[in-house]
Amino acid sequence: MTDEQKTDASPTVRDAGDRYEIVVGGEVAGFTEYLDRGAQRIFFHTEVDERFAGQGLAGILVHEALTATVAAGLRIVPICPYVAKYVGKHHDFDAQLDPVTPDALAAVQAR
Repeated sequence: MTDEQKTDASPTVRDAGDRYEIVVGGEVAGFTEYLDRGAQRIFFHTEVDERFAGQGLAGILVHEALTATVAAGLRIVPICPYVAKYVGKHHDFDAQLDPVTPDALAAVQAR
């Protein structure tokens, strides 16, 4: 990706059904995977392609994914280390957080 493409391509986040994707210049740059269980959305894995590293895309992606989760009336379970770190630093979502439980871990493992 050239410097010109980086500045011209605004990142967008979309819900792809079982994960949110961040798209830059028409290309999926990263994603955060989730599993819906009852009134909870369990986030268990986040990844940004190394070609897009260092641009703050993971933070944009997770913020948008959590905002959409709350708007959908679901609670957030941050199993993913990046999501857990994000909510630990950004307290906008404190009221919508549920703890990681053995049941939530088992649901992700069983998927």
